[in-house]
Formats: sequence, structure tokens, C-alpha cells
Amino acid sequence: MTSSQSHRRAVSAAFFANGFLIGSWAPQIPVFASRLGIAESTLGLMILAFGIGAVAAMPVVGRIIGRFGSRPPMLVLHVALALALPLVVFAPSLASAAFAIVFMGIATGGMDVAMNANAVAVERGMTKAIMSSCHGFWSVGGLVGAGAGGFLIAALGPEGHALLAAAAIFAVLPLVWRGALFDAPEPEGVFGAQEASGAGAGGGRAGMLKAFAIGLFALFAMIPEGAAIDWSAVYLRQELGAGASASGLAFAAFSLTMAVFRFAGDGIRGGLGAVKTARLCSAAAAFGLILIAAAPNTAVAVLGFAVMGIGISNIVPIAFSAAGNVEGLRPGAGLSIVTALGYSGILVAPSAIGFIAETTGFAPVFAGLALFLVGTFFAANLVSGADAAPEP
Repeated sequence: MTSSQSHRRAVSAAFFANGFLIGSWAPQIPVFASRLGIAESTLGLMILAFGIGAVAAMPVVGRIIGRFGSRPPMLVLHVALALALPLVVFAPSLASAAFAIVFMGIATGGMDVAMNANAVAVERGMTKAIMSSCHGFWSVGGLVGAGAGGFLIAALGPEGHALLAAAAIFAVLPLVWRGALFDAPEPEGVFGAQEASGAGAGGGRAGMLKAFAIGLFALFAMIPEGAAIDWSAVYLRQELGAGASASGLAFAAFSLTMAVFRFAGDGIRGGLGAVKTARLCSAAAAFGLILIAAAPNTAVAVLGFAVMGIGISNIVPIAFSAAGNVEGLRPGAGLSIVTALGYSGILVAPSAIGFIAETTGFAPVFAGLALFLVGTFFAANLVSGADAAPEP
């Protein structure tokens, strides 16, 4: 196995571990709320605390990457990732649980920046794109964690499941440790080697603005993704009359098509280019959202979520590749901006969607979310940098 293959395998394993924790946490949420007697409003604040921890960690990790490269924080946060779920599950009080949830947000959000920066560095050393497949491993990790979690909680109890999930994440660490690429940072400045020249400050400001724009691009794609994660089952049950067993089919269909097309995405992007791929994905996601909003029954809505998953699948990986290749800006700095903005669409926006849907219902909300994908369609030129690293 070549060094490039070893680096790719290691960073893919890191993505899998991160997704596995998120997936493992999902079936623990109702058990967690019941154990501590938490009402829905308090649980919503706990989930918001997770998001705040994740978003707050992203710029900090970006600065660490700028000094030391992405490998050290990726490895340290991998260890934190393994500890996170047991800390939450064994927390004896509401206060300690809140601390543990913030810690879990920091571990997942910070590692997200580090592993994406490492993937960008690995991608630069290869002849083909790898970012979409890395995110595919994240999706597979989420599916495995969520799919097995309910059965393991029933068989082992929440504590046994948390310890087993921690052991699984630790088991992946040696592969990441041995193979993770050390992407040594440039010695000059925060923004990169260009800062040593007279054009550095202007190039840095331009790079920051470009990263911010790419972050908004990612945000527009991840707000609908957050809606699918948090509200798809509620929509099927409350407005389309689906039973409890069928209500999870929407997110399952969304996750499955997203994972499949993320693994196919690098080849699609290699053939069509980042901009055209982003436009096709935006069109597919918008069509899926319209189909969801107009669905007369559960089957059509599930189909809509599947089409939406195809579209959403590769928009964010392309945005992250573009963020890591912003000229005049280090990958860690660009990715910290884009991940913080983008992931707020999953972590923060769903609560606002819930408030709006109480008045309008979910069908108009899903139709309105299609406008975000119209925005990414017309702004796709922002991610042209995903096709190649900038010239040094």
C-alpha cells in the first residue's frame, strides 16, 4: 500500500469514527431525557449546547492547525470523541450532563475541522478527489451507529452501549495514528506563505471574504439537511399520517442515497468538475424538497427525501475542498470558517424551523427550503477552487 493510500485510509477512518459517534448518540437521546426527567424544552437547550460547543471549537482548532498541522488535533480529538458518549450517559445530574454534552460538541466539531483539513492535504497529494468519499465514510459511520444503537441499548442497556461505542472508536484510533498525514504548516504568518510578501495582508483579507462566502454556500445546503435530520419523522407522522414504524423511513432513505452518492461523488466531480457537479446536486436537492412539500402520501415523501439525499450528498464535500484551497489562506483557517457557518445549519437552524412549522405546517417550510438550493445553484462558481489547489 502506498503512503497516499495509507493517508487516505486513515482520514477515512477518522470520518467514520466521527459519524459513528453522532449516530450512536441519536438513539441515546430519548433514554437520556427519560433518565434525567428532562422536558422537551430542556432537551432542546441541551441539543443547542451541543451545537454551541461544536461551533465554538471550530475556529480554535483552525488556529491550532495553522500552527501545528491537522494531524495532532485530529488524534487528540479522536481520543476525546471516544470518551464523550460515556461521559454523557454516566452523568449523574443535569449540570454534569450539560458539561458532558458541551464536551461532546467540542470533540465532534473540532475533529470535523481537523479531519477535513487533513483530507484536503491528502487530496492535494493525489491525482483524484477524495473528499466526497471521506464524507461517505462519515455517513456510513452514522448509519452503523444509529442502526445498531437501538438494538444494543435494548440488549446491553444505555451504559453498556456507550462503553461499547467508546471501545469501537478507540479500536479505530491505531489505524488513524499510523496513517494520518502530517501536513506541516507554512512557517510564515496566519494566512500562509504569501503573508511574507507585500501582498499578504490584502490576499489574506480577500481569502477570508472568499471563505466566508463559501461558508454561506455550505450553510444554504446544510439548513435543509438539518431539517431532514430533525423534522422528517415528525412531518411523516403529523401531516401524512405515517405510523411509528414508517416515520423513520424518510431519514433512512435520505441517509442511504446520501452515502451512496458520496462514494460516487469523487468520480462524478472528476468528470464534470466541481461547479457543474454542485449545480446538478443543487437542482436535484431542490426538486426533492418540492416533491416532499407536495407529497400526497408517505411513499412520495420518502421518495422526495431520497432524491434530496442525492442532491445534498456532494455539495458540502465540494465546499470543504474549496475552503481548503482558498488562495492566500491556510486550509485550517478556511475550513474553520466554512465548517462553523455550514454546521450551524444543522445545529442551530432546525430549532427555528420548528417554530415556523408550528404556524405554517411543514409542507410550506420544505418548499421554502428549496430556495436555499436555488441560491447554491447560481452561486456554484464559488467552489471552483475545489478542482485544484492554489499555486504556491
